[in-house]
This record gives sequence, structure tokens and C-alpha cells, in this order.
Amino acid sequence: MGTPAGATSLSENTENTENTENTENTENYVALGDSYAAGTGAGDYGDSGSCMRSANGFAPLWAAANSPASFANVTCGGATTDDVLGGQVDALKEDTSLVSIAIGGNDVGFADVMTTCTLGSDQSCVDKVEEAKTAARETLPAKLDTTYAEIKKRSPQARVVVLGYPRVFVSGSADCSMSETKRTALNGAADELSTVIEGRVGAAGMTYSDVRDEFDGHGVCTDAAWIHGVRPNLGESYHPNADGQKSGYLPAFEGAVGVRAAR
Repeated sequence: MGTPAGATSLSENTENTENTENTENTENYVALGDSYAAGTGAGDYGDSGSCMRSANGFAPLWAAANSPASFANVTCGGATTDDVLGGQVDALKEDTSLVSIAIGGNDVGFADVMTTCTLGSDQSCVDKVEEAKTAARETLPAKLDTTYAEIKKRSPQARVVVLGYPRVFVSGSADCSMSETKRTALNGAADELSTVIEGRVGAAGMTYSDVRDEFDGHGVCTDAAWIHGVRPNLGESYHPNADGQKSGYLPAFEGAVGVRAAR
């Protein structure tokens, strides 16, 4: 399970969901965030267009299993905190009782980092990763604070679960097109991003769920990878596949919410 942190809300959530069978159908759930929240990479995107919002993402899987009273999925591939604040938060209502969000990777240039590391030298990759880590430390915290505050303002009674990002690659020796130097740098960036997000979630009094433990052993270049390598549809590259959403993100979300979906 992902380890929820930063939360007065986690213990309260556990108490509030002890009688889940009698109360879960009253949940008003809104899913916010970027491509990792949207399930980009998991296929079955329906009419979501460039947002690549998958029916196999953790949010619709949880909703299908738990039948909330309402469910709005406004996640979108490529989203930044500005996109959440500029439109996604409009889905939040006074009676919204549950919110999930994964955001921040695009604010620090995730796509540019992966492009550089895929096509460039070890040193160019390391340099690009260091730029992203600096952005995560210096500019991302304020953006996250503003985003979380707006969510609380619009839905003050909601339980807010913030999900992190997995390490994309397996560490150590592996038969992999990406060098060990690059993989080590990229995994370090994921750890830096997770640390920053967890800290801001804690400051906001929300619940953080780390997905790195779920994805351990399932990164790119493993025999049982839950994350794509380079894909013909480039938007899916380095994103969780359907197994990653079902067996990685969904359990992490369930653990934070306190409700297990039947599978």
C-alpha cells in the first residue's frame, strides 16, 4: 500500500469509512490532475481527445467498484498546476466529499527531461534532471500550496488524497536501452519530487499516498513492467500501463481513502 502521510485526515478517514457499506454511495468524488492521474498509457481513452483520459485509470476503476453518488473526472494529460486552477477546479462543489489529485510533474518539465534523457548523452540527461530538481525545490512548493488551498476553499469538507509519482526505471544493472547513469538520475528526480509534494501536502493537512512502493520492481526494463518505455504513441511513453493503474495507483488510492475496490 502507498503510505499516506501528512494527515490528520487519515485517521479521521479510517473512522469515517468503518461503515463504508452503508455510506459509500453518498460520496461525491472529483478526480483532478495530470496524465498519471488521467491514466494516460492505460488505453481506452474514449472521447477525451488530447487529454488521453483512460477508462482504465485508477479513478474510474475506483468509482466503478464503489458507486459514489457522483463522479467527475476532469484529469488531463499535460496538465500543470495552472491548468488545475484555470479550469479543473470548476468541477469542485460545496458538497464534494472526496478529491484525488496527482500534479507537479509537468510544472518541473517532466516531458522535456524524458526527451533529453532518451535522445541525449548521459551528461545532458543529468544536467536536465538537475534543472528539474531545482524547480521542484524552488518554484513548485508555492504552486502546490496555491492549488491545495483552492481545493480546500471550494470543497472545504472534502477528503483530499494527493498521489505521488513512481520511479520510472529499475535501479542497478539491467538489460535496458537507458544507461544506468540516466536511470539513477531520473529515479533521483522522482524521489525529489515525491519529497517536495509530500511536504506541501502535510502542510496543507491533506493525505499523501506514495506510489513508489507499489511500483517497486515494476519499472521500465523489468520483466513485469507497469510503466511503458518509448511508445509509438509518444504521449504514452514513460507512463503507467493498465497494470500500473490497477495494481499500482488504485491500491495506493484505496489505502488512503480506506475503501478497497472489489477486483
